[in-house]
Parts: sequence; C-alpha cells; structure tokens
Amino acid sequence: MTEAPVQRLPRVAIVGRPNVGKSTLLNRLCGSRVSIVEPTAGVTRDRVSVPSRIPTHWGERWVDVTDTGGIGIVDRDDLGEDVERQVRFAVELADLVLFVVDAREGLTPLDKAVADRLRGLPKPVLLVVNKVDAKGVEWEIESFRRLGVGQGPYPISAQGGEGVRELCLKMSELLPADTNDLLPAPPAMKLAVVGVRNAGKSTLINAFAGEERMIVSEIPGTTRDSVDVRFERDGKTFVAIDTAGVRKKSKMQDAIEFYSDARSLKAVRRADVVVLLFDVYQPLSALDKKLARYCVDHYRPVILAANKWDLVDGQKPREDFVEYVRSELSGMAHAPLLFLSAKHKRGVGEILRLAQDLWEESQIRVPTSELNRVLERAAESRSPSSQGHRVRIYYATQVEGTPPTFVVFVNDKELISKDYLRYLTNRLREDTPFKRVPLHIVLRDRDRTDKEDR
Repeated sequence: MTEAPVQRLPRVAIVGRPNVGKSTLLNRLCGSRVSIVEPTAGVTRDRVSVPSRIPTHWGERWVDVTDTGGIGIVDRDDLGEDVERQVRFAVELADLVLFVVDAREGLTPLDKAVADRLRGLPKPVLLVVNKVDAKGVEWEIESFRRLGVGQGPYPISAQGGEGVRELCLKMSELLPADTNDLLPAPPAMKLAVVGVRNAGKSTLINAFAGEERMIVSEIPGTTRDSVDVRFERDGKTFVAIDTAGVRKKSKMQDAIEFYSDARSLKAVRRADVVVLLFDVYQPLSALDKKLARYCVDHYRPVILAANKWDLVDGQKPREDFVEYVRSELSGMAHAPLLFLSAKHKRGVGEILRLAQDLWEESQIRVPTSELNRVLERAAESRSPSSQGHRVRIYYATQVEGTPPTFVVFVNDKELISKDYLRYLTNRLREDTPFKRVPLHIVLRDRDRTDKEDR
C-alpha cells in the first residue's frame, strides 16, 4: 500500500537587498522576535523559516515564512555567494515571494538587480514597499512600479504594522487553496546544538536535515542567529536549533555577536535535549565548561558530542579522551558521550536515537511509594546530620517531568547540605530509571515548629 504524500504548509520567501526590513517583516508576521534586527547590513545569512498564522477573509491560516539574507551584500567575511545560494534555495522552494524595498531610500540600482533576478519567475511575486511610516515618502511608493516585477506595490510598515493585514489578505489569495486548513506538524522533540565557534554545528544541522540548510564555512562566527530547522525522520517531525558559537564577552566585536550569544543560551532553555558539540582537535575551553554549566543549571538533558573524530581515530585511544572529557566536565558525569563526524555523517543517526531516548527518559514518572523506598534506603546508608541538629526526611513525591522534579519534605531544609543533596541525587539516579538525565530536587519544610523553637 502506497502512503499518501505528507502535505506541507505553503511557503512564503522574503527577499530583497540588505537593510530593507526583511527580518522585521518576518518577526511581524510570526508575532515574535525570531530574526535578529540590527541596522548593520548583512545580519541575516542563513534561511530562517518560521510557521506563522496570517489573517484571511475567512479567518486565519498557517504558512511557513522564510527570511533570507540581503541580495548583493558585500559580506565582511566574504560569504556573499553562500548567502545568495541560500536565497536561491528559498525562492525555488517558495509558493509565493515577497520582494521588499525601502520607501525611505527610494529606488536603488540594487533593487533593480533584485528585480532582474525575479523577473519571469513562475510563481507569484508581491512588491512590498516597507517603511512608509516615515514622512514624505508617499510619492516614492509609485516609483517602484518601474521595477516591472510583481503585483503591487503594497505599502507597509513592518515596524509599526500598518498595511500588514492587507498584505496578508493578498498573500492568502495567491497561496494554494488546498492548504487553507493545514496545521504545522507538532515536533516530536526540539534539539539544540550548541558549542564554541567552528565546532561543526551547522554541518551537523545539515546532516540532520539532509540538505544544505545552514551556511558552512571555515570562518569562525558564520552562523549569527538561532535557526530552527524542521525535518522529518521515520515519520516524525523534529526541530533542530542551530546556534551561533559562543565567545568571550571581551572579544565580541559588535551588537550582532552579543545578540547571537544571548540567543544561543535561549536555545538551551527552550530545547528538549541539548547537543554540546566540541572539536576533538581543540582542548575543552572555559566556554565549553560555561555551556555545560548552563545546561546543568537549567536541567537540560545533554549529549556530549565529540566531533571530527575521523581525523584522530586510531591516533589516540578513545578511552583516554573519555577520561579527559569526564575530568574537565565534572558536572556532566551522567551525560552520554558520543564520537562522530558531522562532515561524513557518521554518528548522526545515533545522536537522534539517543536524543529521543533521553527525551523519553526525562518524562518517566516514578510512583511515590517506590520513590520513598529509594530515599529510605539512602537515609539508612548515609544519615543527614547538621552540627548536632536532628535532620528528618519525611517523604518525597515527583511533581513534574522534563526535567524530573522531586519535592522532598524535611523538618528543616536549611540543615540539608549541598553535599548531601548531591548524594540524594546520585542515589535517585542509581535506583530509578533516570540514569542519563538531570534531576531537580526541591526541599520543603513539612512544618516549621522545630525551627521556630530553635
């Protein structure tokens, strides 16, 4: 029996020269600050795609909107050709193209160059004149008709929202009618890939997706934004989050790198599982340890991924490297360690399988009776004590999954040391199914009588 093809959301690509407001328009359409918006030209490099709800004459519908880099940008890292290749991919895959121009700056030669590339495109194009909220630009709107490309012009302010609803109504008229009722497939799991610059994160994301979704370059800092890449594997939809490589604040060159670093940390917080990727050729740095600590502090399941192992395999015993990583990342003793080559796609499938295992493990619920038997045995083996004060552990219950969170009731939580809390965590990990995921123990006073007497 032949399976029916999976329907996808209609795709809308936003294109134009640098700094016309493409990222601002994406953020407006999806209702969230997804793309970094900065006055510096060429901030966006990769394709940033986001499912978005747009208004129609009969309600709302979902579309997949893609932000692209500026066409014709002279990139400071000489990545202009890579950026334009990503733009071509976005246009080829789109059902509708939004050609954005800037009313404040008027018609430019680069606008004409973009129009030449879009002319004759076998799909609808809408000419969108942005920044019409500025004074004295009304006469500029009609001048863009000379480009001879697309329907319109449609005047909008992506920043303020004026004209965006009218644009959306026209977009919906031109998109395939048989996709009106489609909803975005809920992801089975969100997987963030983090690490220092040039660890191979974008290469790994491309291996997950099975296509060139991210620009890959030897130049450090190629990826600037946190980019969600949706892909399917074994009938399930996943979201892999590519992030900019973190670096020391003292070495950040501009606001773009500051925003990139902040969004890398945000990606950790919104991920179900984190892949901490590092280059086996480079020693683990203070930034690697900072990322590991951030994952621990936010209770995220982590896969330690040693990339580029194909370059050193056979030259160095794997056991020595395992010992080195465990000694440097002491707080990640529970996290599984994998060796891979993202470039040659070795170990990529294993990462996805392991990530699903960790995600499922983090959602397990332990019965209260079993949990209390574990704590009772732990207390018998090592009784808590605090300078002569009597410490009592009454009972515990699991209140949440993802991360597994346990409330432990005691007579006075201030008497429980961090060392004993680590001991309880390790005993829980040994005697429950939570072998490889972080555990969160919350201490709570059952009553305050003893404490008030003291």
